[in-house]
Amino acid sequence: MAKPASWIAVIAVVVLALVLGSQSPSEPPSPDARTARLAADLRCPVCQGLSVKDSDSPTARDLRNDIRRRVEEGESDAMIRQAYVERFGEWILLRPGAYGLGALVWALPAAAAVLATSGLALAFWGWRRHGLETASAEDRQLVEGQLGHPLGG
Repeated sequence: MAKPASWIAVIAVVVLALVLGSQSPSEPPSPDARTARLAADLRCPVCQGLSVKDSDSPTARDLRNDIRRRVEEGESDAMIRQAYVERFGEWILLRPGAYGLGALVWALPAAAAVLATSGLALAFWGWRRHGLETASAEDRQLVEGQLGHPLGG
């Protein structure tokens, strides 16, 4: 079985990867990159399940132009998203916010993964600690009686 030090090392690597992966780049993205990122985060109002970035509809094209205009005017990403939420409602966001009821969308899968992993770890630990249990002679007789013939024969 793995030693606690190896588990600590694995956890440290995962935490470090998450921290480094969540940091934003040092230089600000170009207006084209910001427009594309914002368009990818918004749902097309007339398309079924497509983002504004991926849709070819005239409405999506108009929204991309509006996003580009807002970016060039210096609005922040949060301000642009909020403008669309005020205009269309929360459903316009392809990724729900991590607050209120939307937080459950992010928290429940993570909690389920942690609980499932913990449950499996405990089960494996118990099996390893106790080993496989074999049937007693009394259990064998009971099964053979129900089968009507000896086991293994």
